[in-house]
Amino acid sequence: MPGSEQDGRKIYRVGEITRLIRVALENEFGSVWIEGEISNLRRPSSGHLYFTLKDESAQIAAVFFKGAQRGLAFALKDGVKVRMFGEISVYEASGQYQVIVRKVEEAGKGSLQEAFEALKKKLAAEGLFDASRKKPLPVLPRHVGIVTSPTGAAIHDILSVLSRRFPNLHIVIAPVKVQGGEAAGEIAAAIDLFNERGGIDVMIIGRGGGSLEDLWCFNEEVVARAIARSRIPVISAVGHEIDFTISDFVADLRAPTPSAAAELMVGRKAAFEEQLQQVGARLVRCLRERALELRNRVTAAGRSYVFREPRNLVRQFVQHIDALRASLLTGLEGAARERRVRLDSLGLRLAHGVELKTGALRQDVRRIASQLRALSPLAVLDRGFSITRLKGGAIIRDAADVGAGAVLQTQVARGVLESKVISKESGGKHGREEKR
Repeated sequence: MPGSEQDGRKIYRVGEITRLIRVALENEFGSVWIEGEISNLRRPSSGHLYFTLKDESAQIAAVFFKGAQRGLAFALKDGVKVRMFGEISVYEASGQYQVIVRKVEEAGKGSLQEAFEALKKKLAAEGLFDASRKKPLPVLPRHVGIVTSPTGAAIHDILSVLSRRFPNLHIVIAPVKVQGGEAAGEIAAAIDLFNERGGIDVMIIGRGGGSLEDLWCFNEEVVARAIARSRIPVISAVGHEIDFTISDFVADLRAPTPSAAAELMVGRKAAFEEQLQQVGARLVRCLRERALELRNRVTAAGRSYVFREPRNLVRQFVQHIDALRASLLTGLEGAARERRVRLDSLGLRLAHGVELKTGALRQDVRRIASQLRALSPLAVLDRGFSITRLKGGAIIRDAADVGAGAVLQTQVARGVLESKVISKESGGKHGREEKR
């Protein structure tokens, strides 16, 4: 007989009464079918599954041992509506009653899961999940905004990581509810407030783990649209690594946990300082190597012929310029003046070509000059002829054109004679002239 008698009272030990309750439940209900929605599913390394089965008014714990899972035709996850067969029992260590599951059938999706997938499909169609609209996080933020509960585990985890990694960050916390009917509105308002306030480089929103209904405020459309319109980059850090919310898909970056969000946002201060030291050391080394290189070039230049004998170099350039000027003048004589002679780096070949060209041009000039002299009226003077002009320069072709006393100039092959007309004869006879 359980219990003991003391002062007429029957007193049970905790283990005894819990065992009696377990036996009573098992005897009363035996094996039953229960329908509900899976929530808060956990998968420890043992392979057993622990979850809560709930409906709109109540919930019950369930355990699905690994050996009973053989033949399961679908994956169990939060939000799935199932019918399960098992025994009602009590886990004596915690005093919690539970269902030991023997068989599970899918009964359709739960209402929360259906709402989640419907909103996810709607927002995806609008492009709110597109990678192209994701904003990059700042490399080293100075001002950080955090939207979460001021008393939850998430804020303590975030602050712990930030203080360890980069203790001189400026952190602004927007305290909000992260569970319940008012939570979604407060979260959206806090996101908008940070954007209106300004001065924030990056923002973290989130909370610690929980069931699907506990995290539901982060699946609300009002929160998703507040994240989408935020000009400040948003990191979503909701629940544990296996938890996914609409906020995760809309945010610029999804972190598996609040602690991971803080780690993703800032690097270790010591790592930054070490990197800066390495960069500084490389910069100093490069500058020293460059300075040494320039110094060696200056030293080599100082030892070169140019700097040792600068006058000789100038004289060479002067001589070279004179030679070029002479070649240019030679090449531009006569008709060649209209042509441009181009000098190239071949030197001797160019000089030879110019000399040949100049010789040909000289021969042409001599030939043309000889032709001109042969055609010149002055050439007949060498054969004994002469040209007589008036004092004013007009050539005399007819004696009738000259009066007595006129001064004449007679040009012979070598010189000019000046004379004065004394008399003249008509009929083509020459007049007598007084020459001097």
